[in-house]
Amino acid sequence: MTKPHPMELRQRALKFVAQGESCHEVAARLDVGVSSVVRWMQRHRSTGSLKPCQIGGHRPRKIVGEHRDWVLAEVASGADVTLQGFADGLAARGLKVDYRTMWNFMRREGKSFKKNSLWR
Repeated sequence: MTKPHPMELRQRALKFVAQGESCHEVAARLDVGVSSVVRWMQRHRSTGSLKPCQIGGHRPRKIVGEHRDWVLAEVASGADVTLQGFADGLAARGLKVDYRTMWNFMRREGKSFKKNSLWR
């Protein structure tokens, strides 16, 4: 994962832009991307700070609580439903997820949909 540019570099860019240089000139002078300088200036205008936003972090699981219970109950009942069918069922219940989210959920729960019942 990439790291944010140092604050010293961001402050130098702000100083050069405040002195009247364009973002393109500052980017060339500091050997950074033009879009980086533009975003730094936008952040400074909107928040008054050049501090970078949080990078990374934990994304909470989407299928929790009553939605999780519903999916596991459907699996336990032996319903012949595809992962896309589960995703559509959750959408009807108010939770929009895609096929990949359902796949990750089933894998995390240890559920398998083998055609041969011997391998379940």
